Amino acid sequence: MQIQAVIFDIGNVLLTFDYFIAERALVAHTGIEAPPSVEDLHPLRMDHETGRIPREDFVRIVREAFAHDGPEDHFMEIWTRIFQVNTPMVEWARSLHRKTPLYLLSNIGCIHHDHIFEEYDFFGKLFIDGIYSYKAGVMKPELRIFELARTQFGVNPSTTLYIDDLEENVRGAESVGFIGHHYNPARHDLFEDRLASLCFP
Repeated sequence: MQIQAVIFDIGNVLLTFDYFIAERALVAHTGIEAPPSVEDLHPLRMDHETGRIPREDFVRIVREAFAHDGPEDHFMEIWTRIFQVNTPMVEWARSLHRKTPLYLLSNIGCIHHDHIFEEYDFFGKLFIDGIYSYKAGVMKPELRIFELARTQFGVNPSTTLYIDDLEENVRGAESVGFIGHHYNPARHDLFEDRLASLCFP
């Protein structure tokens, strides 16, 4: 099958990440007995990643939840240092640069978006365009965000590969016609096996 474009998720595709790195560091710094519950933080993070809560309110609420009373810059340093480059996937993207149009589609908040674009120059160099949930006001796996990708990027879903680490997101992309791949960063070899059945310009 001929692939004319590729759309990448960011988290656990181009970058691996672990929110618990930030959680452990904040708990160690503040000395609180236990971190805030996932049930408390998850809805807040969803609101942040869909742009329903401003950056300053998100930061204030999370800092209060962790009893962080140091400088905001210190909090931001901890909150953003959760990523590592997934080298095999980034190198594959580099190999396609200037030959196949590359795009980004990510559930992400403005804090992490701004950080990774400052920290990792390949985001600005390799990818033509991107859709980010905090700007779009909608998150994967809602079909509307995949339709937005189709129209904004101007791609034909039937010849566009979409790569994501979450199966429900891959199913959402496939439901609007994209060629999906459910990616596991610990098994990049399985992705390479899939590539053998695909053709690129």
